[in-house]
Amino acid sequence: MRYLILLLLPLSACSQGAKVNWMSFSQAMEASKTTKKKIFIDFYTDWCGWCKKMDAATFTDPEVAAYLNEHYYAVKFNAEKEGPIAVGDTTYSIMPDKGRNGTHGLAVTLLQGKMAYPSFVFLDENFNLLSPLPGYQTPEQIEGPLRFFGENHYQHEPWTDFSKSFKPTF
Repeated sequence: MRYLILLLLPLSACSQGAKVNWMSFSQAMEASKTTKKKIFIDFYTDWCGWCKKMDAATFTDPEVAAYLNEHYYAVKFNAEKEGPIAVGDTTYSIMPDKGRNGTHGLAVTLLQGKMAYPSFVFLDENFNLLSPLPGYQTPEQIEGPLRFFGENHYQHEPWTDFSKSFKPTF
């Protein structure tokens, strides 16, 4: 029995370490003041079934979680409920006439008005938009974009070239 427990301890530690360190947009802005990282934003809504599936299947994948935690500040953003957020000289808040329950202005801006959930946004270390990514993503599907931006491939090759040679490892 003691050997079984010893064998299971590393598995338990891996599964505990497999959590994405989600933060708010404001927390990411604050953390970025001391340590620069790219920003990954998960835009979701409470009613989105595919968002819940991503939370249960993709973001619990240990390799996805470890990669996000190492290369990004991971932001969880409810596109219909977040409070006011000041970015530079602009304050974003809920736009009550946009969407079924109103939509946050930051989501509208970063998703370039293409409101679909789940959707993800990649920002560079200075909060400049790199790219939105709409739709449900499995661990294998999201790995390419995570690495493309997280490892700065976008700075020297187009996505079309990168994606042709990329082989997922998650």
